Amino acid sequence: QVQLVESGGGLVQPGGSLRLSCAASGRIFSINVMGWYRQAPGKQRELVAVISSGGSTNYADSVKGRFTISRDSAKNTVYLQMNSLKPEDTAVYYCVYTDTYWGQGTQVTVSS
Repeated sequence: QVQLVESGGGLVQPGGSLRLSCAASGRIFSINVMGWYRQAPGKQRELVAVISSGGSTNYADSVKGRFTISRDSAKNTVYLQMNSLKPEDTAVYYCVYTDTYWGQGTQVTVSS
């Protein structure tokens, strides 16, 4: 079992920044993929960004150039730095571990 604890969501004005964190604990394998998905009201859950244990990353086109995913493998923690936020980034953001384990979600609201 793997437990994921997210933090860092909140309310921010358009153009602002937020940093999400996700700490994993439990049965963690050295080779893994962690990342972030999001789900806006009335929409399907979608991939935001993922990062492998080797450091390879993949981003949704909608966030490229604005969001940066990173990880601290020693702490089993993944981060999502979100800059130039837009109202359409408003969603619940979920941390994921190897597409199997999911966090409880953290709300990000971009509004003036």
